[in-house]
Amino acid sequence: MKITGVELRRIAMPLVTPFRTSFGTETTREVVLVRVVTPDAEGWGECVAMAEPRYSSEYADGAADVLRRFLIPALSRYAAEPAEPAELAELDAQAAERAMEPFKGHRMAKAALETAVLDARLRARGESFGSFLGAARDRVPCGVSVGIMDSVPRLLDAVAGYVEEGYVRIKLKIEPGWDVAPVRAVRERFGDDLLLQVDANAAYGLADAHHLARLDAFGLLLVEQPLADDDLVQHARLAKLLRTPICLDESIGSAAHAAAAISLGSCSIVNVKPGRVGGYLEARRIHDLCRAHGVAVWCGGMLETGLGRAANVALAALPGFTLPGDTSGSGRYYATDITPPFVLDGGHLTVPTGPGLGVSPVPEILDEVTVTTEWIPL
Repeated sequence: MKITGVELRRIAMPLVTPFRTSFGTETTREVVLVRVVTPDAEGWGECVAMAEPRYSSEYADGAADVLRRFLIPALSRYAAEPAEPAELAELDAQAAERAMEPFKGHRMAKAALETAVLDARLRARGESFGSFLGAARDRVPCGVSVGIMDSVPRLLDAVAGYVEEGYVRIKLKIEPGWDVAPVRAVRERFGDDLLLQVDANAAYGLADAHHLARLDAFGLLLVEQPLADDDLVQHARLAKLLRTPICLDESIGSAAHAAAAISLGSCSIVNVKPGRVGGYLEARRIHDLCRAHGVAVWCGGMLETGLGRAANVALAALPGFTLPGDTSGSGRYYATDITPPFVLDGGHLTVPTGPGLGVSPVPEILDEVTVTTEWIPL
């Protein structure tokens, strides 16, 4: 697949409400979008790196820089190298993945470019993202992530609103000083039938095991990433001390990491975020690995726009995704999305069936939130 050039576009999306986690509070989502242009179609990818390197070492400015200086030029160099005719004829997503492999890290930037290449390829072929990945459903159940609030009453009001909207699972962000009390309050208010889980974003240490064990009383689906992202051994020790299943998020950067975690007993559930693991091809490998070992997976979210949400919904439709993901409707985060909005229907979102991602940015809306654009010819 010949690529004419790549556009890097920076946009700023105001959030409906501030979103607070142990990493800090976001009021505006800064996003790097990647648009790959070919003679037959164009494709979009969304980089989920935050403005600051808090969730991971990646951040939006750094992602734009590595895309501009290394990853995008690598596509051109790879296509020019001697290779099999099929590789020269069609620079598909796997070829893009191989082209970017020599550069260490920067998985979120790589995921954005891989997605854009894949989107262009699939649009030209008339094939949907879901079909390509192996989706087994046309609708996926949706959960919602609720940030840390300044009071329990505010939290209860927020959860009540999401339950009324139809979300089938609630995830509460927690941190030391905001954990047992809010979880107890939500469970007492909404009862045992509410699917409830918590996300610590690596805010605790193994010394907190006794305190975290107090969460066992609330019948949670899981506790997500309680300890440091680089410590699978400590998670394995913690897993033996809690009745609540441990789910890993930041610790899983690849299928190899997932295999190590499963072997060590560090988790029994994996949160798959395509941006965190380097793209949808690697996300599918993690899904396949976990499914083969009886480990549940679900699709996490990074406050994506409709572009990233479309791809996540398609991924969440794979057969191994047996738990509701953070695939909320567009209105959870944005008053106006850059694509036609994803709207919750009976607690579910419909998997797009159009070519590629199945959605495209609305030009007028995209222009309104654009901060900068840069064209890189190939």
